[in-house]
Amino acid sequence: MPLPSRVTDLTSFDLLRSVAELGSIGRAAQAHGMSQPSASERLRTLEARVGVTLLERTPRGARLTTAGQLVAGWAEPVLARAADLDAGLTSLRADRQCHLTVAASLTVAEYLLPAWLIALRAVSADTATVLTAGNSAHVAEQVLSGKADLGFIESIDVPAGLAGRVVAEDELVLVVAPGHPWARRRHVTAAKAATTPLVSRESGSGTRQAWEHALRAAGVTSSADPLLEMSSTTAIKAAATGGIGPAVLSGHAVAADLATRALVRVEVTGVDLRRALRAVWPTGQTPRGPASDLLTIATRSLTTRADRR
Repeated sequence: MPLPSRVTDLTSFDLLRSVAELGSIGRAAQAHGMSQPSASERLRTLEARVGVTLLERTPRGARLTTAGQLVAGWAEPVLARAADLDAGLTSLRADRQCHLTVAASLTVAEYLLPAWLIALRAVSADTATVLTAGNSAHVAEQVLSGKADLGFIESIDVPAGLAGRVVAEDELVLVVAPGHPWARRRHVTAAKAATTPLVSRESGSGTRQAWEHALRAAGVTSSADPLLEMSSTTAIKAAATGGIGPAVLSGHAVAADLATRALVRVEVTGVDLRRALRAVWPTGQTPRGPASDLLTIATRSLTTRADRR
């Protein structure tokens, strides 16, 4: 059942108690962070609701009437329970803010997120972070189901039900082993790359989705089935390095391999392989606490790279 209208305004009862303790409406108002006229009006409204005079007002201050003392005494345990309720709500929020669950695509999880989490540790040392990694479709599912507070994906579009923000830039790179014939050519057409079976990520991967989208945007309407599907970036690099076949991977993932010439980059002409990496969260919600801090850190890293250019 709803609370009776006479007792819904607990602040007025708390104000009455403060008058009893401090001896004046002015000092009680100051303790509650309100003006004296506002406090006086609240107390008059309380008296009207209760139906009796609660205060004796004098030039030297105010004191509770006998009825006022009774009302303040009856209100005391209610106000104490309200304080307990507020403390409980605060502890729940604090507990929530000290735990952060992040779901991230493999590229972000392996090559970008570690630095972001180190930066998060510097501003939120008490936050316990749990990271789950998977393809972009899995990340979207985790965030939509509430199992993750924040997600990072490589998908071309933000999945339905999620809001997103670009936090990093990436470029897909076609790579081959040094002994592969393409290593000497150094470039192939988009059509040639599309009709060649590649070592590829599984369906649902943001990298695979971005590659297929880029080919369609370049006017390539058909492509070969993958030579080999693997769910691990490390496994794909090993397969490409071993000469099993060409692979398309994130530039972040192959930077070290290109520097050591364990893999050779092959330019794909006529296609734009740049893409954005995004943070995502449920539509209609705003990341808060550590999730908001991590989002700010990731976004700031994008701005820093842009400034360096």
